[in-house]
Amino acid sequence: MIRYIDSADDITEEQLDGFFVGWPDPPSRETHMRILQGSSVVVLAIDDAESSVVGFVTAVTDGVLAAYVPLLEVLPEYQRRGIGVELVRRVMERLDGLYMVDLLCDPNMDAFYSRFGMKPAHAMAVRRYERQSGAD
Repeated sequence: MIRYIDSADDITEEQLDGFFVGWPDPPSRETHMRILQGSSVVVLAIDDAESSVVGFVTAVTDGVLAAYVPLLEVLPEYQRRGIGVELVRRVMERLDGLYMVDLLCDPNMDAFYSRFGMKPAHAMAVRRYERQSGAD
């Protein structure tokens, strides 16, 4: 059974295995934990049978007007089960009432995010791939 929680307080780094698939220089589990703890909003999908995190979404917000959703991940073996949809639904519910909620995604993900009322928009971004792991 998958359950959803709104805090990383009760999870350990050991429960964060297998994320950032395909990233050339992924964050470590320690850095992943710091990301979760440093986010304004976090929603985690937990597989109680395995006692592991199988998906997560994060957001940073000023709590007044704006929020940004930087990360949504579901472990490959748990994809196509509605977990990503539920994670986004829950984070959008938590951000309801804000003027803007932005995220960047590849064009092939537009249809996924459009079901939450999101529309394509022009964006600019800086990517420092040498910092992709988040290591100091």
